[in-house]
Amino acid sequence: MIIQQPYYEKTGFKLYHADCLEILTSMPENSVDMIFADPPYFLSSGTFTCQNGKMVSVKKGDWDLSNGARDNFEFHLQWIKACRRVLKQNGSIWISGTYHSIYQCGFALEINNFHFLNDIAWFKPNASPNLSCRFFTASHETLLWARKDKKGKHTFNYELMKNGNWPEDQLKKAGLQMRTVWSINTPKPTEKTFGKHPTQKPFDLLKRIVLASTNKGDLIVDPFTGSSTTGIAAYLYGRNFIGIDTEKQYLDLSIKRFEEFEDMDNLKLINKC
Repeated sequence: MIIQQPYYEKTGFKLYHADCLEILTSMPENSVDMIFADPPYFLSSGTFTCQNGKMVSVKKGDWDLSNGARDNFEFHLQWIKACRRVLKQNGSIWISGTYHSIYQCGFALEINNFHFLNDIAWFKPNASPNLSCRFFTASHETLLWARKDKKGKHTFNYELMKNGNWPEDQLKKAGLQMRTVWSINTPKPTEKTFGKHPTQKPFDLLKRIVLASTNKGDLIVDPFTGSSTTGIAAYLYGRNFIGIDTEKQYLDLSIKRFEEFEDMDNLKLINKC
């Protein structure tokens, strides 16, 4: 039982204003069906990038400042260990990242005895250009998918992934198996109506992950919930959700986004999936 009171709570949707280790360590063991995590990339270094055609600072916040490779790795090791404790035996975890973080996360998964299922290349057709013209343009992120137990039987909704309607992905061919390269644009302007998180993920990406690896009624946890795209996808498709974040401003953004969809009349079409 989680002792701390939720920052926000509605049926099937909870947000906690806390360090994820505080909440994860107080949750019952073997209680979570799926975890999606987009941890800090520790990329904020005073450099610049391109956003909407303008040069902007890379710094996303103090939470994204690097403490050095050893401390960064220890951080990933500890939160992934806490995730493993709360996952059910057949549960799985998704982790999103760039080369700044994803290799450390992958090694931390190995140390914590997870069993890898896939690595997904999320290709961004509308990625921002490289300003320095000294490197290839970064146009993808990596998603790691692993299950808690090598002998477990993780959820994978194969038929839906193969034969479902995925118009947002120009690489997905109708009637063929879904492959490990997904072509999905970055968040639409309508997903930023109330503001945005600096590493916000598109709804179409989380929709696919939720539908691929969970069933209705399952519990999904996001330990770095940000603007809670995971939670919105979970809620709209009939899953239960717990989101955790240290930044109050992004929890408030999450609430505004969630309440936009709370009217059940908006869910009739979506919940047919």
